[in-house]
Amino acid sequence: MLYDEIDDPGETTPTELLEQYVAELSETVESVGIDAVVERSQLDRETVESIADGDIVADVTLEDAAAILATEEGMPEKDSILLEVRDHLLMGMTTGLLDVDTLARDIDGDFEARAIQQKIEGRAPMTLEEYALVHHAIAKRNDR
Repeated sequence: MLYDEIDDPGETTPTELLEQYVAELSETVESVGIDAVVERSQLDRETVESIADGDIVADVTLEDAAAILATEEGMPEKDSILLEVRDHLLMGMTTGLLDVDTLARDIDGDFEARAIQQKIEGRAPMTLEEYALVHHAIAKRNDR
């Protein structure tokens, strides 16, 4: 799932991680069905179809991903998935003695520390691509 440990962060790139997330979402859509995912997640059909095809949709957020995963029977609700993901990130930062300033420097992107903090805390939307960058950076730091 989105918050699972990254097996070998030194040998995995954020892009590969993003591809794994998209594959997981695609499997969920295939299992549940496009119509059911659209109805249960409240996402637009075009986005769900793109994800079903395994396409990386640039504006899909972590919240959207959680909504898709929550459509599968036996999965926690969207909010529970989001809380687990955020908790996992924060615990990883604690374990790695990592603050948002250091995290911003570690991420290859145009992230400011304040924006990262808001995204991790859920006060600002985080795309799945941004999540892959943050998740990977934390895992890589903890793998040292």
